[in-house]
Amino acid sequence: MKKTQIAIATVSTAPEESLQQRLESYAAAGFRHVELQLGHVRQWLAQGRKVSDLRQLLAALRLTCIGGFEVPIECFSDAPRRRENHKLLTANARLLAELGGGVMVVGTDGPAKDKYPDALRAIGKTMARVAERFPSSVSLAVEFNWSPIVKSLRSAVLVAQAAAHPRVGILFDTAHYHCTSSKLEDVNSSSVALFKHVHINDMAPKPGEHSQCNDDRVLPGSGKGTLALREIVRRIERFGYHGYFSLEMFNQDLWRMPSSQISRDMYQSMAGLCG
Repeated sequence: MKKTQIAIATVSTAPEESLQQRLESYAAAGFRHVELQLGHVRQWLAQGRKVSDLRQLLAALRLTCIGGFEVPIECFSDAPRRRENHKLLTANARLLAELGGGVMVVGTDGPAKDKYPDALRAIGKTMARVAERFPSSVSLAVEFNWSPIVKSLRSAVLVAQAAAHPRVGILFDTAHYHCTSSKLEDVNSSSVALFKHVHINDMAPKPGEHSQCNDDRVLPGSGKGTLALREIVRRIERFGYHGYFSLEMFNQDLWRMPSSQISRDMYQSMAGLCG
């Protein structure tokens, strides 16, 4: 991993802070790439601002939007609800395209029955149809374990293979990797070829089945974690991934600190994985 590949998701710092506060803190800490929680963006726009204002802010801070996320994709709900969900996802994709972002991350809903393998194929086909409505610059990435049915990297691979679409792939998150049945050998040439984005975080020293995939995240390099992050990153890169590695934290202790205080530590934690 190189420093030019480091990014941060805007959910990583205190929830009560404004989008502008977060972005200013990340830029001051050394980050140059951000992954946007799109609800934060809409809150910012609801105050009378325009998308062009956010583009100007990002440019002034020398930050690049690389992608974003907000809601899961619905594949099994009733038709009116699916239509509204897919309409929102398409609007979000257009917003990302205006901001220069290239990947939208989604979880999924689940079926009432016929879970495997038909449900995974159905999710893939739905993702392909929705991706066709997106601007051509935006891809759709399924995040395994943000779903009642896509619960491992192997399941995510089956979804992406069923989609058979160049702009549908996988979000690999080290926390979800730790907390599911996913194994290091599942990170291979076939799976990595489908990676659209990677989230990086370390995890508290608990067995995966006893870990909370959000609450037990700790900063890489903090001495509190248990994951072999360097080995995981090297393996991902060995099989051809050249995209961004985005820090995504949901740590309550970190959220209690102002982003201006913690962002520099977050940047250094990612920089420590480089080289």
